[in-house]
Order: sequence, then structure tokens, then C-alpha cells
Amino acid sequence: MKIDTMHELNVQDVSNKQKVGKIIVTTLLYVFLIFMAIIVLFPFYWMINSSLKSIGEYLLPVPTFWPHRILFVNYIDAFKTANLGRLFLNTVYVGVVSTLLSLVITILSAFAFARLEFKGKNVLFACLLATMMIPGELFTITNYGTVNDLGWMNTYTVLIVPFLVSIFYIYLLRQNFKQIPNELYLAAKVDGTSDLKYLIKVMIPLALPTLISITILKMMGAWNSYIWPRLVARDIDHTLITVGLRNAFTIDPAIGYVNYPQQMAAVVIVSAPLFLVFIFLRKYIMKGVSRSGIKG
Repeated sequence: MKIDTMHELNVQDVSNKQKVGKIIVTTLLYVFLIFMAIIVLFPFYWMINSSLKSIGEYLLPVPTFWPHRILFVNYIDAFKTANLGRLFLNTVYVGVVSTLLSLVITILSAFAFARLEFKGKNVLFACLLATMMIPGELFTITNYGTVNDLGWMNTYTVLIVPFLVSIFYIYLLRQNFKQIPNELYLAAKVDGTSDLKYLIKVMIPLALPTLISITILKMMGAWNSYIWPRLVARDIDHTLITVGLRNAFTIDPAIGYVNYPQQMAAVVIVSAPLFLVFIFLRKYIMKGVSRSGIKG
């Protein structure tokens, strides 16, 4: 009886120690996650905080963590100063057109590499994948020389055409297409269905999550593009939003004096669509990427 009692006490003591250990580990985990969340979110807080200050308060030697006087007028002034309406239209036009054309190229290329049989297919695909190892700066240099020779500078064409083909998107969609049973394709061919009709009626609906992911990522890429538009489109009629925000708020170029509160307000306005896209469509991005990485 005494041995059983001691055994029960030992078991209870071990159980209590495990519970305490679990609580400590969970607490440390949450402390770590909260700390990392603060590090990630603080720049966004500081951006919003700065956008609500006056230029005088922003330039104080000791920064303030909350505005002494909240100035929502900075957002109105920023919209007018940077001509954000025009910049939004330019960026949306380039983003939508380039995304649609890129989707057509990506779908047709992925279908060819996933279903069609032709000589040298695997070698050609391997060569395309190898280009992903080349630094993007090299493409920028060669593309700049090409578009300059073609006379495309300061046009929508130069902002859309050079980056229509994405090897990564082709690879992503090809992996998704390869998960679709080949028996469906063979059955469709027996019934006399053309490759194009099979692609539209069967493969595209089944790969819709991945296509949505590609659409979102492509639009976000066009929205955030900076280096290339700055090189090739310097007139106001073709300036994209990222480039426009860079120089619109410079008060004195000689000393680099910038109205930072208004610039931060403009950045908040520009960032808002991206935040909304991520919040409401993040499940499609994750679903499309995860479905494309199951089968090689």
C-alpha cells in the first residue's frame, strides 16, 4: 500500500513538473513572438506616426512617439503635391496590362512544358530554369540597351514588355499542371478535344488557385517596381507611383530638404492597397504556392 502511494506521488510530481515546464516554454514562446511582432510592426507605426506630424515636430532633435498635434491635412496635401491620382492611373494601367499578358504567356508555356511532347523539352526547360541563377542587374543592363535602341524610352511599352516572361511563374504553374492526372488529357484527346479547349475547360479551372496567386504576385511586383521605371520612364505621363513619391516632396534639392511628413502620408496611401490585398487574399497566395510544390 505504501509503495503504491509513493508511486502515485512520484507520478503526480512528474506530471506537475511537466505542466510547469510546458507553461514556461509557452510563456517564453509568446514573449519571443510578441517581441518579433513589435520589431516588424514598429516601422509601420513610425510611418503612420510621422505622417501625422508637422515638419517642425518631425525635425525635433528628440523624436516624439505620438504627434503633439495630429495633422490629417498632410494626406490631402500629399495627394495634391505628388499628383497621386495620375500616378495611380499609370501604375494600375501598367500593372493590369502586364499581368494579363504575362498570364497568357505563363499559361501557354506551362501547358507546353507540362503536357505537350516535343524534342528537347526537358533541355529547354532546364536552360530556362538556369536563367533564374543570373543576377537581375545583368538583365537590367541588357534590357536598357535594347529598349533604348528600339526607341521605347518614356512609353508604356518599355514598362510592360521587358518583364512579361517570368520563369518562376512558368515553373510554378507547370508544377501545378503536372499534378493533374494525365488520364484526363488522354481521354480528352480520344474525344477529339483540342489542346487549347482542354487547357481552357479543364486545366485552367483546376489550377485556378495558383493562377490567382500569380496574378496577385505580378500585380504587387508591378506596384512595387522602382529601379526599372526610374531608368526608362522619367516623364510625368509614364511615371509610376514608387518613382513619383521619391522626388515629389523635395523642397530644396540643393540641400536635400524633404517634407517627410507629407512623404510618409503618401507612402501610407500607396501602401494601403497592398495591405488590403494581403489581408483579404493571403489564403489564395498560400494555397496556390502550396499546391504547386507537392509534385516535382
